[in-house]
Amino acid sequence: MMKFKMTLLAAVFCSPIAVAGEAEQAFTGELMDCAAYYQIASEAIAAVDSPQMAAVSSRLKSQATEAQNLAGQYLGAEALAEALEQARQNKIMTMKDASDLRGLMATYKDKCKAIMADPKARLDYWIMATM
Repeated sequence: MMKFKMTLLAAVFCSPIAVAGEAEQAFTGELMDCAAYYQIASEAIAAVDSPQMAAVSSRLKSQATEAQNLAGQYLGAEALAEALEQARQNKIMTMKDASDLRGLMATYKDKCKAIMADPKARLDYWIMATM
């Protein structure tokens, strides 16, 4: 009986840590997807070399940095760089060519905008989803 109570207490007190870890992992995965999307879009728009689009490219580059900085709160520098590179490769593989942003935009434009507008709400979502 005593062993059962100890196991139950351990489960009650340890599971929030496990949930937080899973939630943070899912959240940082989304942040890396957004950072990769923003980087790729910024680079593709910059490659067009249109003065009218320079501001858009710059804004996307800034959003990529912001997403990386948020993820950096949960990942070390090495893990952050590795996760970003993996996310970039995954996104690039889905593109028909280097300027084909249509698929990425359809998938990530609104989702990333919402995540970056209120990252705490998204992390809270993942905490609840992983309970």
